[in-house]
Amino acid sequence: MPVMSESSSVKIKKEAMSKPIASLSCDLDDKWAYMKTHGNPAWKTLPSYLDVVVPRILAHLDGHDLKATFFLVGQDAALERNQDQFRAIAAAGHEIGSHSFHHDPWLHRYDEAGMARELSMAEEHIERATGQRPIGFRGPGYSLSETTVTELARRGYLYDASTLPTFIGPLARAYFFMSSAFTREEADCRSTIFGGLRDGFRRIQPYRWDVGGQGLIEIPVTTMPFFRVPIHFSYVVYLSLYSRMLAEQYFRTSLQLCRLAGVEPSLLLHPLDFLGSHESTGVEFFPGMKLPLAEKLDMIDALLAALSDTFRVVTMRDHATAVAQRTTLPLLTAAM
Repeated sequence: MPVMSESSSVKIKKEAMSKPIASLSCDLDDKWAYMKTHGNPAWKTLPSYLDVVVPRILAHLDGHDLKATFFLVGQDAALERNQDQFRAIAAAGHEIGSHSFHHDPWLHRYDEAGMARELSMAEEHIERATGQRPIGFRGPGYSLSETTVTELARRGYLYDASTLPTFIGPLARAYFFMSSAFTREEADCRSTIFGGLRDGFRRIQPYRWDVGGQGLIEIPVTTMPFFRVPIHFSYVVYLSLYSRMLAEQYFRTSLQLCRLAGVEPSLLLHPLDFLGSHESTGVEFFPGMKLPLAEKLDMIDALLAALSDTFRVVTMRDHATAVAQRTTLPLLTAAM
């Protein structure tokens, strides 16, 4: 294997630094969390696949020399069986964020006291498991409320990453309900998950919430500029079921549109992006689960390579830190 010269190494580093930044994250939802959201009562036994998917995720990120933000669920951090996996994530140099404690996609219905308890419990167990106290948050199912952002700001969080500026939330919810069998009470709790049409009009660029102090930074999950359709990895993997070539072109076009529009994309992975169709008992409803594991992992590698070729990929903490230094960041009201 040829040894890279020092001048070549410096040149590569300069070229990387000249690229605009993009942030990468992973919502580390365990199997029980998906089953709970889907209304499957078997979630109460807390079935897991983290011991399978975490090593895969870490290996693929390491293969592309990427650091990401892992949004962890407090309930998982509280379980002894997950301690080795969570320590491995932190030891690999990835940022640790909070994804709530109970992973309720109806988190936006919580009152102030309930929200404070939820965030406090998540912080306690996540910090104990990883050695990192979260300064970033993403709500389950992109759940967000004024109560959430106010409490996050009060607790000293740097950023939130719960908004998904797309018009297709109602379609996603309809698909979700069609593949489920909810009781009336369960359906009522989930009646607003994945957002509504008005979410398509949210800002796609970072901004601050007007909640006192410096204001909590919001980094939206990036959707395709101008068209506002999803471009995160799970969505593109799902498209590859119909045509891998078109799915990859869709992703690359989206990245080029981001550069054209001056958007620094923030994209996310899910554990099920690393789980094969033969391993999907209980989560078959998730888009893309019909794709064989080898094809799925090869697709994820291609997408990570495309992202790295186009942008300098950083954690969400680093993205938010860079955004925080900008004096022109818009200030938006937290009323929702």
